[in-house]
Amino acid sequence: MADTENKTKKGDKDDKEVDDRTLRQKIMSEVKFFAGLAVFLLVFWTTIFGHYKIPSESMQPTLEVGDHLYVSKFAYGYSRHSLPLGLHKLPFLPERGKIFSRLPKRGDVVVFRNPITKIVMIKRAVGLPGDKVAVKAGRLYVNGEMVEREIIDQLKYREHKKNKKSKKVPDINDVTVYEEQFEGEKKPHIIYEEYDNPGYGVANSYDETTVPPDTIFFMGDNRDNSRDSRFLAHESLKSDSGPGFVPLDHLIGRADLIMFSFKRCKKEPGLYCPKRRYLSPIR
Repeated sequence: MADTENKTKKGDKDDKEVDDRTLRQKIMSEVKFFAGLAVFLLVFWTTIFGHYKIPSESMQPTLEVGDHLYVSKFAYGYSRHSLPLGLHKLPFLPERGKIFSRLPKRGDVVVFRNPITKIVMIKRAVGLPGDKVAVKAGRLYVNGEMVEREIIDQLKYREHKKNKKSKKVPDINDVTVYEEQFEGEKKPHIIYEEYDNPGYGVANSYDETTVPPDTIFFMGDNRDNSRDSRFLAHESLKSDSGPGFVPLDHLIGRADLIMFSFKRCKKEPGLYCPKRRYLSPIR
């Protein structure tokens, strides 16, 4: 009788141990599944879409410092520069080339990697391969035609404080606000212009240049405060940090949406301070 009871207890204990092992196996299986799914979704999401934060004022007023953007990486195809998490640095990846390559449209706001400094930048596509681009007294010309624009406002804003430790108060910029529209662009976009005189250097006086094959000419919307394709495209400016003509395989994606903005300028009398933006389409 005692032996029977012992055997029953031992059997119950064995069954409990089996149940515990089965439960642990099920839990581990679930954990592995969800961990694998999370990794897959992370890689998928960062490969198809991108999230970027605006650090400078070169694309004002379209994009403000602190804006967080949704970027469509499949808009122009894929190259090593489309890869997330620094994977573009892997040595075995081809340096040049792109699959499913498509051209931007004039007026697209594009994220790309500066071919000289390797820094990720964002600007507006102005010239496509074969286009002739020039800037005369601050006015943009594409293929010999002056790009249409209309003055809509004049305002002042305080520059973003780049160095938080600095005690220097950032300068105030006085700008003219224009609506500008490229041929074929559905809606105009907004730009800032601080100076229109030719004496302000290459930003306002850029000799007509033909955009080479498989490259794009970019400009910032804050025209006199942007390091873009106007810089480095001239032989005398090779030491500058501008991207010059940007190869198509250095394009990362099209900026489609401002998801949210954390940075907030301080309101001051007489100075423009934009509102926070949430889920705002970019144009």
